[in-house]
Amino acid sequence: MPETTPASVTIKPNDTQDVQTVITTFECSPATCQDLFEALEDAYAQFISHQPGFIGAGLHVNDAQTRIANYSQWQKREDFQAMLRTDEMRKRNRAMSELFKGFEPVMYDVGAVF
Repeated sequence: MPETTPASVTIKPNDTQDVQTVITTFECSPATCQDLFEALEDAYAQFISHQPGFIGAGLHVNDAQTRIANYSQWQKREDFQAMLRTDEMRKRNRAMSELFKGFEPVMYDVGAVF
């Protein structure tokens, strides 16, 4: 994976404020993992991180390069959903869909932070 600027994502438990946590896993192949990672990295750097309600995110790759996990937090569930509905994100998602076999976004509440 490319070298990126170190960033810090602060995990915010839901008991201190309303936060929507989204964990998305992408199933890919070693042949497409790098391209998918770069497409996701570009989407966050150029678009997603500038959307209303965005708090922070992280991208994770397994050692076999067959899965990418994306952790993000939003001020409200509606902020995340609004970002997904934009023309820009719909265009990016259509292009990225050629790089993964499947994906699963799941919304969570943080239960505890250590």
